[in-house]
Amino acid sequence: MSAGPYGALLDAVRGVRWPAARRVMGATLGAHPSQLRGNSSEFSEFRPYRQGDDPRRVDWRLLARSDRAYVRLTTDRATFRMSMIVDASASMAFPQPGLDKWRLAREVAVGLAAVAHAEADPVGFAIAGKGQTVFAPRARRSVLLEMMRALDATPPAGTTAIAPLIASARASRIVVITDLLGDADDLLAAAGLRVASKGEVILVHIVAAEELNPPDEALLAVDPEEPTLRRILDGAMRAQYRETFSRWLDEMATAARASGIRYVRATTTEAAPHLVRRIAGESAHRGT
Repeated sequence: MSAGPYGALLDAVRGVRWPAARRVMGATLGAHPSQLRGNSSEFSEFRPYRQGDDPRRVDWRLLARSDRAYVRLTTDRATFRMSMIVDASASMAFPQPGLDKWRLAREVAVGLAAVAHAEADPVGFAIAGKGQTVFAPRARRSVLLEMMRALDATPPAGTTAIAPLIASARASRIVVITDLLGDADDLLAAAGLRVASKGEVILVHIVAAEELNPPDEALLAVDPEEPTLRRILDGAMRAQYRETFSRWLDEMATAARASGIRYVRATTTEAAPHLVRRIAGESAHRGT
């Protein structure tokens, strides 16, 4: 598989593990602890023998030492279906000409997908911009290449609601990569419903460094998805903007976390491999 410009990124995230936040339900052999317990080789615990238990699971050496019958419980491992939803709306093209938000979003999506794919997890993705591109989760080797090609062929433009993509995603783990400058309220509501139904939702909030601190030469702020919405950035307006934007960021983080959504803020100054490791590492820390 030719990784093209993503080669260095894929090398940097090789070996990263991304455990599920909780035991998963599934029978397909994978890397994550399953809710099922069977005859795998990974020992979990002993339990007193009950009528109906398989006699082959009795630990006879423990019986000889204690005069009591115990069965060995083992933890099966299963795959974890993941879907990546990437915001490709017009606001992700900021700032021009480098399109830093869109660049980081693409790299993080590919990096996380590569980590999941390396653990044999089926990976799907959706791109939401002027239209929609949706691929159901699959485990085949070509899924990463298909994702790279689709992302690279998509210029950020227009606007598409992300909430319906969350509601229809056929996955246990959903990663949403967005700047939240769209249907944020509906998005958070849909994500909260998935969490309530025992799903795992990770919201990666992409923020450009220039959004946090507009450069001094910027004299006019224009909404890329509503070009008629403009504000002059004089001294007083610039200070008000910084305060309002900072408050909005905090509100989004608080609302997401209150619904059980994992919220990760990512600025365009952060390297994608570091961000991928941070997301996977936080999952490991939270895992049960």
